[in-house]
Amino acid sequence: MSQLPHEGRRRSVTLDPIDTSRPHPARMYDYYLGGKDSYPVDEEAAERVISFLPAIRAAARTNRNFMNRAARLLADRGINQFLDIGTGIPTEPNLHQVVQTVNSQSRVVYADNDPIVLRHAEALLRSTPEGATKYIQADVREPEKIIDGAREILNFDEPVALSLVALLHFVSDEFRPYDLVNELLDPLPSGSFLMLSHVTGDFDAEGWSKAVEIYRQSGVPAQVRSLDEFGRFFKGLRLIDPGVQMVTDWRPEPGQEFKNEQVPLYVGVAQKP
Repeated sequence: MSQLPHEGRRRSVTLDPIDTSRPHPARMYDYYLGGKDSYPVDEEAAERVISFLPAIRAAARTNRNFMNRAARLLADRGINQFLDIGTGIPTEPNLHQVVQTVNSQSRVVYADNDPIVLRHAEALLRSTPEGATKYIQADVREPEKIIDGAREILNFDEPVALSLVALLHFVSDEFRPYDLVNELLDPLPSGSFLMLSHVTGDFDAEGWSKAVEIYRQSGVPAQVRSLDEFGRFFKGLRLIDPGVQMVTDWRPEPGQEFKNEQVPLYVGVAQKP
C-alpha cells in the first residue's frame, strides 16, 4: 500500500503502476501459497519472513481455507452478494467460484491496490459463469471509491457480505482501521455480514515483530493485533457461532492438520443488525 501523509483524510491514495523494485504483500502472499506470480524482490522478502516464521506458509493456506468456508457458509444462508477487499492474486477456487457453486447468480466485487492483481483477475474473471463479477483497483483506505464501484454490480438494498480477509494487518493504527471498517459497513443494509481474519503476535511476539519490520521497510504499514484488538472490529455486530476464534477452531474441517500456534490467525464472521 502506498504511504499517506499523517494529516487529512484517506481520500488521496495514489495507486502506482506495477513496481518490481519493492516487495508487495499480495505477491508475497502468493509466494507463501506456492504460487508463481511473484518477483525476486517479493521472494527475497518472503524468505526472510519464513526464516523466523516457518509456519507462515501454513497460515496462508489455512487462511485461504477459512475464506472459502466462511463464504460458502454465507452463500448457503442465502447471501448472494460479496464485496472482497484486498483480494490478492487470484488462486482457484477464488471467492466467486466458491459462492457461484452454491448460487450461480451470485454477484462478487473484488478490490485490490496492486495492478498486477488486476491483470490476473481479468484472465480469471473471463471464466465467470452466470453471476456478475467486477474488479476495482483501489486501496482499502478509499472506502468511497470502493463503495461507488461496487454499486455498479451490487444492490445495496439487499444484504452484502464484506470480506476483509488477511487485510487489516496491513493497515496500521495511524490509518484508523476501525473507522475504515465502519465506513465500509455503513452503506450496507441490515442483514449484511463482515468476514475477517487477522494475524496476531499473541503466540510469538518476537517473530511477528520482525515480520512487521520487513513489511514496513517495504512501505507497507503492517501491524499485528491482540485478541481484544481484533474483537473491536465486530463492535455493534452479531457474531455467528463459534464467535471470534483461532482459525483452526472456526468450524474446522475434518482432518485439521495444524495447531493454533502454527497458524496465529484470529477469525470471525458477524452480521449487521
